[in-house]
Amino acid sequence: MSTGETVTPTADNTKVIVVDLEKEMKKSYLDYSMAVIVGRALPDVRDGLKPVHRRILYTMFERGLTASKAFRKCADTVGSVLGSYHPHGDAAVYDAMVRLAQDFSLRYPLVQGQGNFGSIDGDPPAAYRYTESKMSRISEYMLQDIEKETVDFVPNYDDRLQEPSVLPSRFPNLLVNGSTGIAVGMATNIPPHNMREVIEGMNFLIDNPDASVAELMDHIKGPDFPTGGIIMGYSGIRAAYATGRGKITLRGRAEIVEGKNGRNQIIITEIPYMVNKSRLVSSIADLVKEKRVDGISSLKDQSNMQGIHIVVELKKDAIPQVILNQLYSYTQLQETVGVIMLAMSGGEPKVLSLKEMLQQYIDFQKSVITRRTQFDLKKARERAHILEGLKIALDFIDEVIAILRESKSIPEGKERLMERFGFDDVQASAIVAMRLGQLTGLERSKIEEELAALMVQIGELEAILADEDKLLSIIKDEANEIKEKYGDDRRTEIAAVSGEVDIEDLIPQEECVLTLTHYGYIKRQPVSTYKTQRRGGRGLSGMTRREEDFAEELFVCSSHDYVLFMTNRGRLYRQKCYQVPEGSRGSRGINIVNLLPLEENEKVTSMIKVTEFTDDQYLIMVTRQGVIKRTALSAFYTNRKGGLICITLDEGDELAWCRLTGGQNQLIVATQMGKAIRFDENDVRPLGRSARGVKAIALEEGDQVIGMARVREGATLVTVTEKGLGRRTDLSEYRLQARGGKGITNYKQVEQNGQVCNIKVVDEEDDLILIASNGVIIRISVADISVQSRYAQGVRVMRVPEGERVVTMARTAREEEENGEWEGDQEEPSADTPALETPAEEPAE
Repeated sequence: MSTGETVTPTADNTKVIVVDLEKEMKKSYLDYSMAVIVGRALPDVRDGLKPVHRRILYTMFERGLTASKAFRKCADTVGSVLGSYHPHGDAAVYDAMVRLAQDFSLRYPLVQGQGNFGSIDGDPPAAYRYTESKMSRISEYMLQDIEKETVDFVPNYDDRLQEPSVLPSRFPNLLVNGSTGIAVGMATNIPPHNMREVIEGMNFLIDNPDASVAELMDHIKGPDFPTGGIIMGYSGIRAAYATGRGKITLRGRAEIVEGKNGRNQIIITEIPYMVNKSRLVSSIADLVKEKRVDGISSLKDQSNMQGIHIVVELKKDAIPQVILNQLYSYTQLQETVGVIMLAMSGGEPKVLSLKEMLQQYIDFQKSVITRRTQFDLKKARERAHILEGLKIALDFIDEVIAILRESKSIPEGKERLMERFGFDDVQASAIVAMRLGQLTGLERSKIEEELAALMVQIGELEAILADEDKLLSIIKDEANEIKEKYGDDRRTEIAAVSGEVDIEDLIPQEECVLTLTHYGYIKRQPVSTYKTQRRGGRGLSGMTRREEDFAEELFVCSSHDYVLFMTNRGRLYRQKCYQVPEGSRGSRGINIVNLLPLEENEKVTSMIKVTEFTDDQYLIMVTRQGVIKRTALSAFYTNRKGGLICITLDEGDELAWCRLTGGQNQLIVATQMGKAIRFDENDVRPLGRSARGVKAIALEEGDQVIGMARVREGATLVTVTEKGLGRRTDLSEYRLQARGGKGITNYKQVEQNGQVCNIKVVDEEDDLILIASNGVIIRISVADISVQSRYAQGVRVMRVPEGERVVTMARTAREEEENGEWEGDQEEPSADTPALETPAEEPAE
C-alpha cells in the first residue's frame, strides 16, 4: 500500500481505500511519462530504432520476409506485429511501417514497399489491405547474427513470446537514418547522414579514441538528407555535434535560368527535408495573390517520378535574385532544422554529442561481436568434442560394433561404450546414431578434415576474444563491407557562408584576468576591471574569500586563447578561456573541480595561455625540488577529459611552474631563499610527455623554486618579496651558467624583507598586477619600479598589512591613464614607512 493510503471498513465489510489525489496523480503521470519515453517515443542509441520499428523488422525476419523472398500484404505483417509484440492501434504500426519504406523520409529505407506508400506531396498511403512489403536488403544487416545470442531477449507483453530488446544493427542506424519523436517533456530530432561518411568516422574513432569533434567532422561533414538541399554554413553542424543541440539552416536547391521567351525562371529541383511539396507550391502562389512577392508571372509544378521540378516564371522587369531571396524568407524553401540528439542510453534519455553517439555504438558492437564469437566458439567446441569421439570410435570400430551387438538396448550400449572408452553421453549418443556409410575410409577422412578445420577455427575465435584490437578490426571490416555495398555520394551540399556566426564567434574577444585561489576557486574578469595605480597604493578588493583562503595564481590572456592547467601531480588539462565562468570583482568564482576532473588532493599550480599547438614551441616545466623538463607543445594537443600526464614526479615533489618557449630561449629559475640561475634552454634536451626531467638548480636544504622566466633582450627582471618590496635588475647581471648548478644571489635580505614571492621579466611599458593573501589586487606601472642591482632590497611596490603577504603577480600590457588622473590611493611615505635605500654593491660572485 502506498504512502498516504488509509483503509476504512464499511458496514457491509467492504474496504474503502482513501488515497491522496495529488500524490496519486503525480505517481501515475510519472509512470505514464516513463512508459511513453522508454516504450514509444525515443530511439535506442545502439540500433537507432523505437520499439515499434524494432518489432516490425523482427516480425518480418521471423516470418521470412527477407529481401530475396516474395512480398506479402502489409495487413498480414501488421496483424502479426499487433498479435505478437505491439498491442497498440493498427494505424500506429502501419504508419511506422510506411515511413520505413519512404525514400523521402529515410536516407536508406529499411522496408521495401509495393503499392502506394504516400508521396512527398503529403498524399496518404493506400490501406494496408492493398499494399505489400518485405525487408530491404540493408535492413537484413540490422538483424544479422541475431540467432547467435548477440542481444538480450525479453518477454513480450503477455509473457508468451520472447522479443529482442535491441537489434544487432551492423551499421550505425541512428545516425544513418536519423529519428524524430516527441515524448512527455522532451523531443528528439536526429537528422540522417551519409552511410559512407558515418562508417569512415566510426573507423577513425576506433583508431583514434581521443579524436575531437573537429577531427570527426573531417569524415562526417554533416547531415545528408534524402531530399538533398543545401546546408548554409557549418556553425549549426558544429554546435549540434559538440553539444547535441543545434540549428541548421537548410535551403532547397534553386537556380536562375533564362527561358525561351527571354524571361528569367527560377527552377527548384530540391526542397528541404520533411517539407510538403504541394504546400510549398501553394504558399508561393499565396504570396503572389497577396502581392507580398511582386514579379512572379506563373508557377508550374512539373515534378514526376524522376524528381522535383518546380518552375517559377518571372515578369520581364523582375530581378531574379531578389525574388529568390524573398522565397527563401517567406516560404519553406528555406527551413531551420532544429537538431536534438536525444536517445535512450543505458535505459535513460540522454542528449549525446556526435562522439558520444559513435562511441556508444562502437561499445555495443564490441558486445555483439564478443557474444557472437562466444556462441561460435561454444558450437565449434561442441562439434569438435563429438568428432573426437567419432574418430576414436572409428579407430576401434570392430570393438564398438561388437559392444553394440552384444547390448540388449541402446541405453545399455551407450553405457558400455562410456565405460570402455571414457565417452560422455553426447559422444556416445553420436556414435550410436552413426550410419553404416560413415565407416568408409572417405567418411573417416572427412571427419578428420572437419576436426582439423574446427581446431583452427577454435584457435581463431579464442584469439579474437583475447585481443580487443582484433575485435575492433572485425567491426571495421564488416562495416567497410556494408560501406562498399551501400555507400553513396552526398545528396545534401554544405555551402560555406561568408561571415557565418559560430559558437565561439558569439564570445567577444577581450583581454581577461583569470584568478585562482589557494583553495581552488577560479574566475574570469575583463582586464579593464583593474585600473592602474601609483606604486605603494593600497589597491582595490579583488574577491570575497573564505577564512585563510587567498589568491594564489593570476593569469592574463585573450578570451579565445586556450588555457593549460598544470597540477601539482604533473597532469595537464586544457580549456578555452571563455569556458571559465566570468565573475564580478568581489565574487569568489567557482571551484576548479567544477571545471576540471581533478582527483582527490590534486591542485592546479600553473596556468598558461596557448593560441595554437605547434612543433616549434616547447613547454618548460620546473618542479619545487628543482627538476626541469622540456617537451614539444604539440605533444599536448588533445581533448582528453581526464587530462594528460605532463611530467613524472619524484616522491614528495610537485610541479611548480611552467613556461612556453620558442626553442632558443634562455631561462632564469629563481628560488625562495634568493638564489637564481640563468641557462640556455637547449641545455635541457626535449623529452617525452610522461618523462621525469633533469636538474635545473641545486637547492639548499629548505629552499624551493618559486618561479621561472624567459630572458628577453632589453628587458629587466622584477623580483618581489612577500612583504611587498620589489626592484628591477638588468638581465646582464645574471651571467649564463650551466644547468644544474647552485646559481647566484638574486636577493640577499630574505630574513629582513621576506622571502622571494615571484620573478618576472618585464619591459618598460608593462604593468604588473599583484595579489596579496588577503585578496587585495593592485596594478602598477613597471616604470614606477626603479632599476637596481641584485644586492638591493628595492622599493615598496605594494603595502601589505601585518600578517599578510604578496602571493603572486602577473605581467600585462600598459593601461592608459584616463584624463591624466590616476585612480586609487596615492600615499606619501609616513613615519612608520621609512624610505628604502639601496645598499652599496657587494663584490661580484
